[in-house]
Amino acid sequence: MRQVMVRYRVKPGRAAENETLVRAVYDELSAAAPAGFRYATFRLDDGVTFVHLAVQDDDGPGPLPQLAAFRAFVAGIGERCDEPPAVSELTRIGAFRLHDG
Repeated sequence: MRQVMVRYRVKPGRAAENETLVRAVYDELSAAAPAGFRYATFRLDDGVTFVHLAVQDDDGPGPLPQLAAFRAFVAGIGERCDEPPAVSELTRIGAFRLHDG
């Protein structure tokens, strides 16, 4: 199982744009319904910091790069960000219903 967290901060005034791009990724993910893949995005209370969590049952390539909406999202990420994306591999210590349906 592979678990990844990505955290970044967008520039003031760019959060709504970022959310629109993220929602498009979820629309495409819903249509593709990749097996063994779970994904969640959160906006922190500062209004400009975003955290994405991805959990994949195997260690193969994930489905996100195959999605046109994800490619559109990452194409402009550098210009939207005050703090660029930082990717961290996660090691689960424990979880309670975090990954249930």
